[in-house]
Amino acid sequence: METNIILCGVGGQGILSISYVIDMAALKQGLSFKQAEVHGMSQRGGAVMSHLRVSDRPLWSDLVPLGRGSIVLSVEPLEALRYLPYLSPNGVVVTGVEPYVNITDYPAEQPLLETLGGLERVSLIHAERLARAAGSARAANMVLLGAASPFLGLRRELLEEAIREAFAHKGERVQQVNLNAFQAGLSAGEAYRACREAGIAPRPTRELTGRLAGGALEPGAVRLWGELFSSPLGAPLLAAFEAAGKSRLEGGEAVPRALLGLQGLTAEALKELLFGSPAA
Repeated sequence: METNIILCGVGGQGILSISYVIDMAALKQGLSFKQAEVHGMSQRGGAVMSHLRVSDRPLWSDLVPLGRGSIVLSVEPLEALRYLPYLSPNGVVVTGVEPYVNITDYPAEQPLLETLGGLERVSLIHAERLARAAGSARAANMVLLGAASPFLGLRRELLEEAIREAFAHKGERVQQVNLNAFQAGLSAGEAYRACREAGIAPRPTRELTGRLAGGALEPGAVRLWGELFSSPLGAPLLAAFEAAGKSRLEGGEAVPRALLGLQGLTAEALKELLFGSPAA
């Protein structure tokens, strides 16, 4: 096996912590790895990227060739777009959706996310939102590592062990927050891909999966949400999600099943059915 990873984001978003966990898990699994130094602006907020290669055979270079990347793993959406030329035809993009506006001509958020959402193999993750729910917005990098973990060729238990080691010096609570964030990201990535495979469009998929408690969506709920978003309730549903603030949605079948067949709801009534009142 060989996994070629481009890690990218901006300074202060935890790129080094992601690479440490992957490196340690690879060693525990008996694999080889090579990592290039982090390139980019040294101050917090500057664009940064690194090459990381993992293999069961010796590696002679630490750089990922153009068009050979297995994964672009980005904590910031514009940075994910920047490194698409490294991706192989079968490569995967996993990125956070929260922009870090560090340049004056940063593109508009929705067109940027629509461009990324149109890629064939992509997971767009509300990493900061899930990290806050797990206990700390600083764990957004572990959310994205969780979302990317099915594509790394590394065993989940070894990644979790490496997370414990990476944050051991910060105490048990911080360890658990980062483990919870990893699990939420894993669930959110699975939910995002299931929705897209079921034919739900990128934008409603992004908004739905961004509201799920713990990132988790029961398999039986995917089809029901697909029916709802393709019905006349689709546009009001999307508007309700986008106006939901910090509200979260349980990932079971109960809510979409209750909504099926209902029409003519006011925006407030729909929001209350989805999230309850007041917003949680």
